[in-house]
Parts: sequence; structure tokens; C-alpha cells
Amino acid sequence: MATSSFSLRKVAVEKFNSENYWKKKGLAMVPLKFPVGFGSTAACQAAALVHIYLDGSVLVTHGGIEMGQGVHTKMIQVASRELRMPMSNVHLRGTSTETVPNANVSGASLVADLNGLAVKDACQTLLKRLEPIISKNPKGTWKDWAQAAFDESISLSATGYFRGYETHMNWETGEGHPFAYFVFGAACSEVEIDCLTGAHKNIRTDIVMDIGHSINPALDVGQIEGAFIQGMGLYTIEELKYSPQGVLFTRGPDQYKIPAVSDVPTELHVSFLPPSQNSNTLYSSKGLGEPGVFLGCSVFFAIHDAVRAARQERGLLGPLKLDSPLTPEKIRMACEDKFTKMIPRDEPGSYVPWNIPV
Repeated sequence: MATSSFSLRKVAVEKFNSENYWKKKGLAMVPLKFPVGFGSTAACQAAALVHIYLDGSVLVTHGGIEMGQGVHTKMIQVASRELRMPMSNVHLRGTSTETVPNANVSGASLVADLNGLAVKDACQTLLKRLEPIISKNPKGTWKDWAQAAFDESISLSATGYFRGYETHMNWETGEGHPFAYFVFGAACSEVEIDCLTGAHKNIRTDIVMDIGHSINPALDVGQIEGAFIQGMGLYTIEELKYSPQGVLFTRGPDQYKIPAVSDVPTELHVSFLPPSQNSNTLYSSKGLGEPGVFLGCSVFFAIHDAVRAARQERGLLGPLKLDSPLTPEKIRMACEDKFTKMIPRDEPGSYVPWNIPV
């Protein structure tokens, strides 16, 4: 409420709506409690392989797939933190079953969590193994320690393993603990709609998220922003249209619209709640791949608020049902006026619809 100035902006929105007939603004706030986990301990296990070379460099391999979310960067950070060496000394090889077999799925916002704990385990194994070497030469470099360990025939390779979060659920009795933890957050979005065309502009969005102790704030902000935009597209743009025979019409970028640069809110603010402690996760961090998607519906409800304001001014005070995705066609027809009343309505069953809503 405070970071978004909700109360002040609500007054400003109502003032704007009272002064404009064909354009309306809407404001909505949505809370979030997102469960993170697979609901299975076996699905949460992960492994890693870490090598230390004689030049003092480190090579890390883990079982997670890098798909743009930055998991490779976080794994380098974990190794750097555990081995207490510069990140420039840590290198990472692409995920391969040659080095880390039987890897689990990269999903459920847990990739960095699980694989990071495996990398941490491998690094701690190496560090414990090299403690006698390091204690003899505490001011030495990793190159010195690696060479000394090699000379004493001490292995400079280690596997790491995380067996998974203790999760279980009995769906028949409704008892259990299916998730590792929850991610909390909220989003406040402000939009402006054109009642004559149904188009809308995303003016401002404020997001606050509970991310624990962030390993990499820049990556986490990117994940939150990207997930929000994806969710915004899901709830306002990306519509599937099928023929009565089941043929998908909306195929490719010409028919199936996804968010573009012009759809990003003019102001997009992301802030974090004060960090909380969670001894079960990687450095008390939290996964953020999926939670932010739901917050995109704040744009949907802001549009709903704007449409409601337009209808109230036209004397339409009854219940308002709007389906997702809230496309310009739906917005325009919901803002009922003298123009929409001119559109002829055929009786259901008297015609073959060109598309079937799903």
C-alpha cells in the first residue's frame, strides 16, 4: 500500500474518471501466496560435479538447465562463496548427462535452489578435504593449495548431492506438507482504457516480493519483471480461437499476440520485502521463476475497475462478468453505450459461430 501510494492514486483515478467520459482509468491491487515445490522428495534431488585445477581455477557442472533465468551465474556465485575465491576463477560447463546423470526437471522455480545446494555440498567436501593443506599455508593462493594437494595425492574433484526437500502429501486425507516454502508478494497496477476502441495502456505497476536473502538481486528483479509481463499477456492479450471444427485460428505472431515493448507499463517498480531466514533453502533465498506470473492479473482487474467506472457513468450498475484474456473486443463491448447498442444480436442457435470460446 505504501510503496504504490494506493490511496492517493485511487483518489486521482476517481477524479480522472469524473472528468472524462470516453476514457477511464482503473486501479487494482492483488496479493500473492505461491507454493514452491514438486510435492515429492525424489523430484527435488540434485547433483553436481566440481573440479579444482592446478592453476587454481574451478570447473562446475550441475544438473540444471540454463534457459535465461541465470542459474549458471548463481552456481558460479555459490562456488565462489563456498571456496572463498573470486568469481573470475570459477568456470561452468554446460549441463550434460556425461558429468551429472539422472538430473531432474528444471522447473517449479527450484532449479537454483536444488542445484545450488548440490554445488554447495561438493565445494564443502573439497574444502574439508583440503583443510590440512590450507592450514599449513593460510596465506597461500588456490594455485598453491591445489599444487600441494596434488603433490600429496589428494583428489581435487568432488561430487555434490542434495536429496531433496522433505515433502509429502496424502491427498485423500488432505494432510501433509507438499511444498518446500511459499513466496509472498503483491502487485498494484494502474491502466487507462479507451471506451471507443477497447484499447488499454498500462500506466504503472508496483510489485513487492518476499524473496528471502537474494543471491543475485539483478537476476531476481529480471525474473519478477519477466514473469509479470508474461502473466499480463496471459490475462489481457493471448487469446486462443478455435473453429467449430476444432481448428486453431490463432497460430503464429500474426494471429496470436504476445506482449511487446509498447505493452510494458510506463512505470514498473520492483521492490523486495526485508529478508527472512529459511534454513532449508540455499542461503535463505527463494525461487522466483513462476510466482510473478500470477501478479499479471493485477492489470486484468485494473481494466475491470476501469470498465466498471465506465458502466456506472452510463447507469449500468448490475454485476459485471469479464473473462480472461481481456482483449480490446471484450473491453469495448463491456463499455456499453449507444454505439454498441447498434450492433445486431443474433439469437443463439440461429447461426454457426466463426469461433468457439475456450
